[in-house]
Amino acid sequence: MITALVLGAAIGVLLGLLGGGGSILAVPALVYGAGLPLSSAIPASLLVVGISSATAVLPRIRARQLQWRVAAVFGGAGAVAAFAGTALNRLLPPRVVLLGFAVLMVAAGWRMLADRAAEGGVCALPGGGVNWRSCLPRSVLTGAAVGVLTGLFGVGGGFLIIPALVLSLGLPMNTAVGTSLIIIVVNSAAGFAAHAGDAELDYAVVAAFALAAVAGSLTAGRLAGRLDSRRLSRWFAYLVFAVAAFVAAQALLNPAALTG
Repeated sequence: MITALVLGAAIGVLLGLLGGGGSILAVPALVYGAGLPLSSAIPASLLVVGISSATAVLPRIRARQLQWRVAAVFGGAGAVAAFAGTALNRLLPPRVVLLGFAVLMVAAGWRMLADRAAEGGVCALPGGGVNWRSCLPRSVLTGAAVGVLTGLFGVGGGFLIIPALVLSLGLPMNTAVGTSLIIIVVNSAAGFAAHAGDAELDYAVVAAFALAAVAGSLTAGRLAGRLDSRRLSRWFAYLVFAVAAFVAAQALLNPAALTG
């Protein structure tokens, strides 16, 4: 329980500081820190990520830093695709899922190290709107891809959603972060529903993890504006690379740990 509280708080702090990327560490924390089998860690991660993101988005709703129509398109496509990702998860051995997760973590870390391009993509209109006529297919496909990853690996996908919203749809960064949090809530709820019957959850551990994550995200949200976001993302990317290497090594050398 103490381990769940500490790890949950750490995930929440990263979520509050980075606007979503920190949630990619939830599954490794639950498997190798809290000792849950992979079949339980994925739905538990989705529950924690969804609750934390719902908490983090509240101040952005009050500040009107989100696009509801964009969230509906991405989230709707992602929610449907999350069930496909869950079906794929059931077909793969836990070792393969964890190795794929390690590859995903490397991609996420690389994305965080990459320089951010200027806002205002090919789908952006001069007045700040979105040209849905030309960009609706791209938005649906991107949302569906994130949904598959949500169901397959139990991640929110913020590290993919935010670049897509900024670079493709031209949303300002603040609006992209708020919109991504809504999408993560929708995707996480769909993924959790798809995984709900897979394994019994230790709700005491999950509740401790979730409450600590919420507290950490609220606390970190107040500090985010005072820190160098580029340096923070860079150091977090290095942490993600290290955890990815650990996850890959454990999946190859100690596969028995994945089933509890």
